[in-house]
Amino acid sequence: MSRIGKKPIEVPQGVEVKIEGQTVSAKGPLGTEVVEVRPEISVKLENGVVTLEKVGTSRETDALYGLSRTLVANAITGVKDGFVKKLEINGVGYRAQMQGKTLNMALGYSHPVNIEPPEGITITVENNTNITVKGANKQMVGDIAALIRSKRPPEVYKGKGVKYAGEYIRRKVGKAGKK
Repeated sequence: MSRIGKKPIEVPQGVEVKIEGQTVSAKGPLGTEVVEVRPEISVKLENGVVTLEKVGTSRETDALYGLSRTLVANAITGVKDGFVKKLEINGVGYRAQMQGKTLNMALGYSHPVNIEPPEGITITVENNTNITVKGANKQMVGDIAALIRSKRPPEVYKGKGVKYAGEYIRRKVGKAGKK
């Protein structure tokens, strides 16, 4: 039995939640998010609290129970507060800047790397080396942050590349000099 699935979801002030069949939509100051819940899970809204219950007793239903609750909770949190991922660029000559809505990065390649964020995602750059990705959809924020990091992942010898803020890069010792 899922302990996460049993937890009720409090609807915060300023967020409007509608349940139509298996569709849960949350509307708040940062936009609207829609979550499709599988038919094995029932969703109820009573007195500003969203609860989920299992319909069947299979292993698959047990697995979907906690997942569904987390997806609904993330949609409600996203339209209220949003989600943020921060990245750092390390390396001589590596930098980023915004050109309109497009993120333009110089990462040691012979060409600039450009990333156009999808609708609902905001990218900002502070002092050419810190990138912030914001949005209401947790999955899209994580996907865009991972896409940016994948353009030049940090390497283990000098630590150059794009990494998440606070990420620890395990460093290797280079080869010893010739004798």
